[in-house]
Amino acid sequence: MPSGKILVAQGGGPTAVINQSLVGVTLEARRFRGVERVYGAWHGVRGIVNEDFVDLTQETSHNLEMVANTPSSALGSTRDKPDMKYCQEIFEVLRAHEIEHFFYIGGNDSSDTVRIVSLEAQKANYPLRCIHIPKTIDNDLVGNDHTPGFPSAARFVAQAFAGANLDNASLPGVYVGVVMGRHAGFLTAASALGKKFPDDGPHLIYLPERTFVVEKFLADVKATYERFGRCVIAVSEGIHDASGAPIATLLAKDVERDDHGNVQLSGTGALADLLCEEIKSKLKIKRVRGDTFGYLQRSFIGCVSDVDQREAREVGEKAVQFAMWGERDGSVAIKRTGFYSVDYELLPLEAVAGKTRTLEDEFIAPSGTDITDAFRLYLRPLVGSKMPDAFRLRFNPVPKRMNRG
Repeated sequence: MPSGKILVAQGGGPTAVINQSLVGVTLEARRFRGVERVYGAWHGVRGIVNEDFVDLTQETSHNLEMVANTPSSALGSTRDKPDMKYCQEIFEVLRAHEIEHFFYIGGNDSSDTVRIVSLEAQKANYPLRCIHIPKTIDNDLVGNDHTPGFPSAARFVAQAFAGANLDNASLPGVYVGVVMGRHAGFLTAASALGKKFPDDGPHLIYLPERTFVVEKFLADVKATYERFGRCVIAVSEGIHDASGAPIATLLAKDVERDDHGNVQLSGTGALADLLCEEIKSKLKIKRVRGDTFGYLQRSFIGCVSDVDQREAREVGEKAVQFAMWGERDGSVAIKRTGFYSVDYELLPLEAVAGKTRTLEDEFIAPSGTDITDAFRLYLRPLVGSKMPDAFRLRFNPVPKRMNRG
């Protein structure tokens, strides 16, 4: 049921491959004879209510392909979290512009926006096909084997920790790296993918799926440091105590909050600094360093999974196909088949909207501070080809000649 006008928008945090999905929608839609115009909304749903549209029909295929290989959101994004009134305004704008296909590339909140807009169209008996296209580095969309954006971010995290481990081995001490993930620990767990030798870091991994106890953390660090003479630690920004309170709020004197009232976890080095200070003061270890990966892991140019690129393009293409040939709204989902290949399904919006997937128990080691081989097997095909590797000198000692007692 091809119609004349299509609108596509991008929401939430950017990724290294979100533009692949945008271009997938645009080029696939332009192949359908009945499509008159493909519009893009600047800065997500905010651009829709403000009617800030750009005509992607007039963009050249060559430039679209260049944009597809560029990280971050080419149309811009927004952190607006639409309520019912906001979604009604979105629908009214879509109807005013006679748009009959709406594609929104985003995560949990974006899928819920699509769901509400879809219901508004049904109530008004307006022929609007609404499709949610998955995107999030957190990998926390239910119904998906994995989500576009996560594999490239995971590749970055794995490589960053492999490098941090080499640095730490050269100048031993304690290193703390804080990774994005408020509720789901997939990205933090990816830190272990670069481990090659038994004594490689990260030696300890702390995930939001497990309760964080400061005293137990210090004991783990102390034992690891005594065993290896050093300790590399991966920590999710969302670690919390038994009551669910973020550890950052328990250790910090002042707590920053975002526009939605949530404790500000990303874009601040507070947690790394606080944990490092705990280690220094309680364990008396002098060389303690901390980093917060922050926004680096989302759109790091030159560190992109080719698998992620391909699949991000395909979810955009499949969204258009589902919209044109299907008879229902929905959310495109990636399903793994065989050792590694994927297929795509259209899930009901209510099955995805507003829900959060967390790292499954089978992927977390019994210790709670490591991941299992099952997770390594799950992640390895996703991060793509040509992953860098690290090597060591073989230790062939030369006998000493000086007798210094």
